[in-house]
Amino acid sequence: MKPVPVTALLAAVTLTAPAHASTTAPIGGDALGSRGLVKPDGVEAPPKTQATSFVIADVETGQVLAAKDAHGRYLPASTLKTLTALTLIPKLDKNLKVRPSANACNQEGTAVGLSPKVTYKVDDLFRALMMSSANDAAMALAETNGGVPKTMRDMNAEAKRLQANDTVAKTPSGLDKPGQSSSAYDLALIARAGLANPAFRRYISTKVAKFPAPKSYYEISNHNKLLWRYKGMIGVKNGWTSKALGSFVGAATRDGHTIMVTIMRHDGYFWDEVAKLLDWGFQVRGHVPPVGQLVDPIPAVRPTPRQVAASPAPGVASKAPMVNTASRQTDTTRKIGAGVIGGALLFGVVWLGFGIRRRRRSRA
Repeated sequence: MKPVPVTALLAAVTLTAPAHASTTAPIGGDALGSRGLVKPDGVEAPPKTQATSFVIADVETGQVLAAKDAHGRYLPASTLKTLTALTLIPKLDKNLKVRPSANACNQEGTAVGLSPKVTYKVDDLFRALMMSSANDAAMALAETNGGVPKTMRDMNAEAKRLQANDTVAKTPSGLDKPGQSSSAYDLALIARAGLANPAFRRYISTKVAKFPAPKSYYEISNHNKLLWRYKGMIGVKNGWTSKALGSFVGAATRDGHTIMVTIMRHDGYFWDEVAKLLDWGFQVRGHVPPVGQLVDPIPAVRPTPRQVAASPAPGVASKAPMVNTASRQTDTTRKIGAGVIGGALLFGVVWLGFGIRRRRRSRA
């Protein structure tokens, strides 16, 4: 089924609550500005969930099949690690060896048990990040990327590129911090981009892996319970803190189609509810008009032909840039320059004449 233009979405959508008051249209379609349930007409509503906010979407087409408070901003907890991974995977060589700092090893909350006495590969740290939700691995990766401030700039820039405008990252782990936020819609954008990255997909789908220890190794397992329980489950990420409550991003594939569910602020056991939401998504996909759209990332700015021609070839050191000072001249500088040049010429003529006379005298 082809994506439906965002401007046509409201014609076949049921809104069950007033929309957010906003001067700008919400990303993905006007219907997604509602705080209440948004579903297509002519089908039963999605199964009930205790989550304050959720999105059900078709990953291939980006069509949002149903949502509730899609753009509500909430604490993301460890689901923010999806943005950490998506941002840092392209920046860090997976085979790079890292000796974690004491700060990284002593992070609060869920940890994989990093030791400053052990050297880890970046690949190990990403596995711990996405399988075991390790806050110590998140800090070690951020420090490897040049530090937490730089990593936060990189993560927030990536969020803006994805048009995840509800997302503000303050920590690489998702541990609660004032001002940090995301939304069910943004988590869907981030996860959809991650699913297109083979390394990201490998980390989230691994059930059990060996992890380095001071003397040998031990096994770590994926915290996503649906990897063992739900047919076709690819994985993604779950999270929980006492302030954020439960959050989850999950994707599954059946018959060549992938459905994603994101939930936020769930006060309880959400695994069975997520499974039912995924079932509903598979049942209705391709048979109903969408209620919104997961937008594509902002295209990268391509260099102009002139910039490409001026760029040095790979491996060739570039020369110092040329500065066109002529364009910066004023009438005063032109007069001064002309005077200097004229004086220099006059001095040269006089000196030449003096030299000729000296040579004549020396020959006499």
